[in-house]
Amino acid sequence: MDREDFAVDRLGECTADSPMQGVRFTADDEMVLCPSTVGDLQAYLDKGTQPPAFEMAGPRQKIFFDPQVVNCGIVTCGGLCPGLNDVIRSVVMSLHYHYHVKKVYGFRYGFEGLIPSYYHSPLEMTPDRVDDIHQKGGSLLGSSRGPQDVGVIGNTLEHLGISILFVIGGDGTLRGARALFTEISQRGRPISVIGIPKTIDNDISYVDMSFGYETAVSESRISTYSAHVEAIGAKNGIGLVKLMGRESGFIAAQAALANSEVNFCLIPEIRFSLDGLLKALTRRLKLRGHAVIVVGEGAGQDLLETDDSKDASGNKRFGDIGMFLKQSIKEHYDQTGMQITLKYIDPSYTIRSMPASAYDSAFCLQLGHYAVHAGMAGRTNMLVGHWNDRFTHVPIPLAVKTRKKLDPQGALWSSVLAATGQPAHMI
Repeated sequence: MDREDFAVDRLGECTADSPMQGVRFTADDEMVLCPSTVGDLQAYLDKGTQPPAFEMAGPRQKIFFDPQVVNCGIVTCGGLCPGLNDVIRSVVMSLHYHYHVKKVYGFRYGFEGLIPSYYHSPLEMTPDRVDDIHQKGGSLLGSSRGPQDVGVIGNTLEHLGISILFVIGGDGTLRGARALFTEISQRGRPISVIGIPKTIDNDISYVDMSFGYETAVSESRISTYSAHVEAIGAKNGIGLVKLMGRESGFIAAQAALANSEVNFCLIPEIRFSLDGLLKALTRRLKLRGHAVIVVGEGAGQDLLETDDSKDASGNKRFGDIGMFLKQSIKEHYDQTGMQITLKYIDPSYTIRSMPASAYDSAFCLQLGHYAVHAGMAGRTNMLVGHWNDRFTHVPIPLAVKTRKKLDPQGALWSSVLAATGQPAHMI
């Protein structure tokens, strides 16, 4: 990866004084190194090249927009996720109290809210309207999936005099934000597009953690604990829990570590066969008399009969690995004559609708603040990330180039194998 790939687009020179006082301003030359180990850093130095680095997030002493004439917009897209309301509230409060912005629109039901033909009237976002929304799950603005006409969206932004649009969403949403940036740039309009990555699966590249992920892992413990209690309460009891994770198994892996009573963790990045799993499961039942299995929703898709259809967001429709395993395990032991008791738990929508944890809530507040600082400083086509314990500016093209996945050779998966005791290979 070249250093140029980390450069953030800007609308122009920052000439206005920030109205903020009593804060530490961030200089434009403050950077956060991307390489996180000495070995990775040394590889760049040995080649005589500058290591890639992120622009550090934070308030700038000089800003691009005059707060007195700025109108802003907020939109939330994709599935629900803990912390959405926290981010919305943080953006509104920062715009109002830090920069004294007078007009903030909340566009309802995702990008549909920017298409007049849907008749979704925008909400006027004031401190009073968002005062207590951080205590609730879901999104005050609602959400939707699927692409919309960026030309029409551009017209809406111009009609309302929007200077900064804050886009809260995952990989597909960020791709839409990039397309919108291209449309706006071709028109020559000084409109900033700032992304705030929302993915409960934690699968955005160059972002070490996204909001909602910590809450999801924490709430998953209820399900894994319940599965364990059910499993030990019956002879040859099996607790099967399906968790979120379409293409990345971070939630399932962390859930296995958070509750060390998990015996098998199945994730999209590690292939397994049904025969291999059943052999390992039988050994476990004969040895201990019970077992808990956690499976990420995207695991084992090669075992299922699926078509090439896609959902509204353009993602491939996955088969239900949880129901497949439930049925397959029961059928196998019916045929072998081994008596089992299997309990299946799918807490996905329960977890998605939860209010954010204390940690996530604080994280969301900072994400919202840093997004506002970036927008007011004229940054665009970027998202607010987090890397090496620092908040960063990440170009959207860099973030959506590849999807972040769990490394099968990395320390996290090694810890999962050590905690569960499962075979490294179940093929």
